[in-house]
Amino acid sequence: MGSLTDIGVAAGINIVSALGFLLAFAVLRIQPINDRVYFPKWYLKGTRSSPRHLGSVFSKFVNADLSTYIRFLNWMPAALQMPEPELIEHAGLDSAVYVRIYLLGLKIFVPIAVLAFILLVPINWTSGTLENEKSLSYDQIDKLSISNLGKGSKRFWAHIVMAYVFTFWTFYVLYREYKVVTTMRLRFLANQNRRPDQFTVVVRNVPPDPDETVSEHVEHFFAVNHRDHYLSHQSVYNANILAGLVEKKKGLQNWLVYYENQHAKNPAKKPTMKTGLWGLWGKRVDAIEYYTTAIEELCKQEDEERQKVITDPNAIMPAAFVSFKSRWGAAVCAQTQQTSNPTLWLTEWAPEPRDVFWPNLAIPFVELSVRRLIMAVSLFFLTFFFMIPIAIVQSLANLDDIERMLPFLKPIIERNSLKSIVQGFLPGIALKIFLILLPTILMTMSKIEGHTSLSGLDRRTASKYYLFLFVNVFLGSVITGTAFQQLNNFIHQSANKIPEIVGESIPMKATFFITYVMVDGWAGVAAEVLRLKALVMFHIKNAFLVRTERDREQAMDPGSLDFGTTEPRIQLYFLLGLVYAVVTPILLPFIIVFFSLAYLVFRHQIINVYNQQYESGGQFWPDVQRRLVIALIVSQILLLGLLSTQEAEKSTVVLLPLPVLSIWFHYVCKGRFEPAFIKFPLQDAMVKDTLERANDPTLNLREYLKDAYLHPVFHKNDMYELVAIDEEEKNPLVATKRRSRMNTPVDSKFNSSSGTNEGEFNRMPPP
Repeated sequence: MGSLTDIGVAAGINIVSALGFLLAFAVLRIQPINDRVYFPKWYLKGTRSSPRHLGSVFSKFVNADLSTYIRFLNWMPAALQMPEPELIEHAGLDSAVYVRIYLLGLKIFVPIAVLAFILLVPINWTSGTLENEKSLSYDQIDKLSISNLGKGSKRFWAHIVMAYVFTFWTFYVLYREYKVVTTMRLRFLANQNRRPDQFTVVVRNVPPDPDETVSEHVEHFFAVNHRDHYLSHQSVYNANILAGLVEKKKGLQNWLVYYENQHAKNPAKKPTMKTGLWGLWGKRVDAIEYYTTAIEELCKQEDEERQKVITDPNAIMPAAFVSFKSRWGAAVCAQTQQTSNPTLWLTEWAPEPRDVFWPNLAIPFVELSVRRLIMAVSLFFLTFFFMIPIAIVQSLANLDDIERMLPFLKPIIERNSLKSIVQGFLPGIALKIFLILLPTILMTMSKIEGHTSLSGLDRRTASKYYLFLFVNVFLGSVITGTAFQQLNNFIHQSANKIPEIVGESIPMKATFFITYVMVDGWAGVAAEVLRLKALVMFHIKNAFLVRTERDREQAMDPGSLDFGTTEPRIQLYFLLGLVYAVVTPILLPFIIVFFSLAYLVFRHQIINVYNQQYESGGQFWPDVQRRLVIALIVSQILLLGLLSTQEAEKSTVVLLPLPVLSIWFHYVCKGRFEPAFIKFPLQDAMVKDTLERANDPTLNLREYLKDAYLHPVFHKNDMYELVAIDEEEKNPLVATKRRSRMNTPVDSKFNSSSGTNEGEFNRMPPP
């Protein structure tokens, strides 16, 4: 473990960095020119007007009110003042539940830290075993850990008792929090305003029919099997190429606006550009004419592709969004098996329209299993090969051992007193740099897997990222660092001594994790509130692309909670806290500071900045709960393994029930609370339907749902009409184009696909 000097240097650097970010934010946020960067959510809600329209020319850019600089930290109490019900109404349940994760960390670790420092730290400090052990490298901080206890010491019983106390306290907090979040979700769904997804399910793997198109087949199936509740459906088109053309046109239009602005500033000079790659070479042409021509050509391609999508039967995918006359009817369809073949007519709740990830709806259902298998194998290799840079990073955290193994490097390592900076700061920052590109890679893998909602993509990415952090950052850091740190001992000790060396060395990795928490947790969270990237990009767009107030609104980038990236990082801190609570409690204050700062910062961002892309009603909480229980079980197994190397066999047996109790606790919570995050109670659906019919008896639900799930590229073109059975139609006869069985020479292989008996209904040709 590193010295107090190393940790002090790392703490000093990161405290100064965090304070610098917070002070810069406190000053920049009160400048009128930055108002749209730090308060975009209020602009999007229409409750805030630009201060640049008021006052003198100077005051439009710089805040001249000196009193506001004295109160520059008032954003901190303001972030905590908004009550949770108001926060839910303002930002949504997803945002409110997300910040509760940080609050959950404080609820778990503050009492644990108090108990650990009152009981375990004095017990560890007064043992004195390391002072008499010459074969292991240690520092003063090691005396605060379980490493300072001698083998077979009776003091281990204190750690065992505290392991049980910490476990049961964590059980209590997790159960109560799961109960609170479940209640919040049910109340939110009960009080939620009308939304299209409440009446709609998505059906996939629609089987082919020789006599009907996909749209006709969907209409026929649901009109027969959900006769009293089916309202309409929206076919799914493979419009990925068309969407690509639309996005390309938007990019060209931005460049056209840029050059038009340049020309407006200097009418005497026409802007020019080179047509080669990135404008670095090629023929020089008039920029405005070039982009105008390119946009006109792209518009023609867009129209051709749109007509192709509409007229080509192969562009219609075997999937559809099916809407019902009531929430009750949608709930029944979404939560039941439609046919005897469980692989056909697969239904699930439709995501809300803004949550739909349209490109993946065009993926044939039969490809999904293959895609997910390939991505699982790819994730394994990505995780495995990333151990190489992790090992390099860990070498920076163990310079003392490098000096002993390679003495000729000692003058370089000790030069200019850089040792403390390298050992106390660089490992954490180097690991963070390695992890920058990882979320993008994992999100791409999740998209390839074929998930059809943005919330689903975030949850799958979070699962991959957590696995990656667990294997590489946690296990990789402990195993690689330990082996490197004790390599000399491994060589000179007998094989039966190696497990003891590993067990004794695991607590010594606390220094690395302390520096990582400070770099990623303290400075990283403080940098989040500064929004440096968004600040720079806004002013670049404002200078070159903005001509109107509408352009200025589009230049804002409020961002959103990146659940797929941030939640696994939070889970890593939970894992570190639970693992080291008994082993090395000195880590806990650093984690508590992280949770406190993050709760403050992200609450402020949710209130003033972030504009969520979707609202899932806190559907991610079961994943949060599951990963917390996994972290708890890992901490118990590691403690059990550590004590097994300390000649404490009897005490090790006492720890065996803990993992079993944790697994039992997981299944208790899963059975008690998880159904509320998967299914919608029919009773609640009926209550909402009844209240809505009473409060709004004239509601035209067909008109309300008409274009809700129309692909975005079609929204501005009146070219597609939903296929629906007349809402007032009471005739039990269902129109179909399918030929009568009497005219079919042999049984059709598609007869069972609809799940109905052809002979039960009379067939009439469509009018």
